[in-house]
Amino acid sequence: MTMRMIAVAIAILAMTATANAAEIDAFISTALKTVTDEIIPPFERTSGHTVRALFAPPGALLKHFAAGEPADVFLTGREAIDQLIGEGKIVPGRVDLATTGIGICVRKGAPRLDVSTVAAFKAAMLAAQSVGYASPAGGSIVGPHIRKIFGQLGIAERMAPKSKLSAGGPDGRVSVLVSSGEAEIGLQQVTELLSNPGVEVIGMLPADLQQITTYSAGITTGAKDADVAKALIKAMTAPSTAPIYKVKGLDPL
Repeated sequence: MTMRMIAVAIAILAMTATANAAEIDAFISTALKTVTDEIIPPFERTSGHTVRALFAPPGALLKHFAAGEPADVFLTGREAIDQLIGEGKIVPGRVDLATTGIGICVRKGAPRLDVSTVAAFKAAMLAAQSVGYASPAGGSIVGPHIRKIFGQLGIAERMAPKSKLSAGGPDGRVSVLVSSGEAEIGLQQVTELLSNPGVEVIGMLPADLQQITTYSAGITTGAKDADVAKALIKAMTAPSTAPIYKVKGLDPL
């Protein structure tokens, strides 16, 4: 009798957990993928909720959302979050997660170049046979910046024919252009470069050329379960996650 009662109690708890479980859609910038790959699975296990993630550059995420694809929570660049707040599509009260900058990589085992100063970086770009970065057309926030600094350095015309553009997103990473040998040097947010063991990060863009991006979280005004979205953001900002951000190339806020 006791065992039967226990079995019934377990069944009731299981049904309750299933009934309370929710599935939310998260739009996540590719730069945060290595972090969310570590944080979301434990969140799903302990909460019983499911997170359906779409990974893409910030601009591409905005296009998906504008096309009517459902999203409950955004984990993306601060500017994109602010834009959506201004449009009334994300609830005011942005939560900043972490910052990261643009790194420089070469294929694993290739000679390390001096990129420590603006002059050295310029020389390295001009000497390279090919340089990879994310296509601005794919919604990247790095690609337009790279083209801007090439213009500032007066080398835009010389860099154009040897620029190799990645599509962006998990399947179109700059680091893959480098590890595959298609590009000699890669320029991308360092968190994305560190995720590829086939490349070596040789430095960051010099301070005068650097672009620091802040990644933030926001809940959409049409979220089907705002409480679960809030719980995910809480998991993303827990003190215990700081080492995860750091090892992935981000500075937690």
